[in-house]
Amino acid sequence: MHVTFRTVCIRPFHRSGAAGGGQAASGMLFPAKSFAFAEAGLYHRTQAPFRLALSAMTDLLREIPENPVPEGAEAAMMVAKDGRRIRYARFPSRGDHGTVVILPGRNECIEKYFESVRDLAARGFSAAALDWRGQGGSDRLLRDPMKGHVRSFNDYVSDLDQFFRDVVLPDCRPPFTVLGHSTGALIALLATPDLVNRVRRMVLIAPLLEIHTPLPLRLAKGLAKTLCALGLGRMYVAGHGRRGKEVPFQPNALTSDLARYERNQALVRAFPELFVGGPTAAWLNGAWAAARTVSDPDFKASIRLPILFLAAGRDQVVSTPMVERYARGLRSGKVLTIDGARHEILQEADFFREQALAAFEAFAKPAESGLLTQESSGY
Repeated sequence: MHVTFRTVCIRPFHRSGAAGGGQAASGMLFPAKSFAFAEAGLYHRTQAPFRLALSAMTDLLREIPENPVPEGAEAAMMVAKDGRRIRYARFPSRGDHGTVVILPGRNECIEKYFESVRDLAARGFSAAALDWRGQGGSDRLLRDPMKGHVRSFNDYVSDLDQFFRDVVLPDCRPPFTVLGHSTGALIALLATPDLVNRVRRMVLIAPLLEIHTPLPLRLAKGLAKTLCALGLGRMYVAGHGRRGKEVPFQPNALTSDLARYERNQALVRAFPELFVGGPTAAWLNGAWAAARTVSDPDFKASIRLPILFLAAGRDQVVSTPMVERYARGLRSGKVLTIDGARHEILQEADFFREQALAAFEAFAKPAESGLLTQESSGY
């Protein structure tokens, strides 16, 4: 079968070097199979200081036959305060239920959510999404573009704050609902002090509150912290140092749906520059630090945003019991565990995926559905 791929942006995106000089030697401390985190320019400046002009959808968004760009998509690059370029996209719809702000997981990209964008549009929502710094179509942070790296999760929070100020609030239709997955869900929790007056509610899928590792959690955290203290935070800690072979479907920890798995693998093969390899010690250390922050009793007590947590019953990447306990410990939190679903619920089989979309719609349209309203459910 002959398959063609279409994109106008034929140059690879800019891969910037790390500030401050050299790069530490690569290495791995955890076996590759043990860490299921393979969640597998044409622009010009505007007069606004931190934005780049919107491009036609084919400039910055990539598509394959199995994963076409949604109709009406617009993409651009936002320049962060430190000069890093952050790719984002807007997906207007004819609906009047506001905009869903999609926050992807680690090693995901905007393209992976095209199907979900269409599903949201069919339910009356527009959408906006960004690629986190260091992955997708955004600037890399190290000279080795394959390393999944960040200095601190606070950098993600800063980018999200700017995304709202420069893009979402002025250019997207309110009200706003956050839809975050895994790492994106953790970042959303960390950003709740900034989001409380901006978004109406949040739906967080399998938030990265506790990572499954092959070593005892305390030991794994200690290793990552020690490497960072020794100035080796750029070393790989888990998974393949560089992106390795495809994960076989049957033992795949992310989805039980063969068609969506193959579509995502086709996207990786067509546009490998959108994806990265394993996380660095600094990335893991930052993730655990963020999880500690959002788990602090005072921080949890300060959360007032209505949040629906969607947990996967067969999650092998994050701890489902931890997600359930966290949600039940919030005054404004509710949790729905989708039995049998794997980590990437929006990439799952229709049976699981439709449950998640139905729960999202009921939660995001409380006035219409009469479900999960603030008055009836304690939000």
